[in-house]
Amino acid sequence: MVEKLSMEDRSKALQRLSGWTDRNGRDAIEKSFKFKDFNEAFGFMQRIALMAEKMDHHPEWFNVYNRVDITLSTHDADGVSERDIRLAEFINSLIDNKS
Repeated sequence: MVEKLSMEDRSKALQRLSGWTDRNGRDAIEKSFKFKDFNEAFGFMQRIALMAEKMDHHPEWFNVYNRVDITLSTHDADGVSERDIRLAEFINSLIDNKS
């Protein structure tokens, strides 16, 4: 079973995860991304989907045209776990590597 992160570990993780914040009213983290157009946003989502499938850990997300909003929480842990942090790091690497 996956364990929920302690508040201390979660705070440390958020400090190194650029742009990710606690989701208000929920034990989850979230971040919004904006792209040039729908094609770029969808390609971003496809790369995440491939990694999420490998990790067996799937994001909650919302997409409209060039915007992608992502929420991460581990349902088995009833909150944020190391799985969420690893997926958030991967997601950020897609943006970091794009530049």
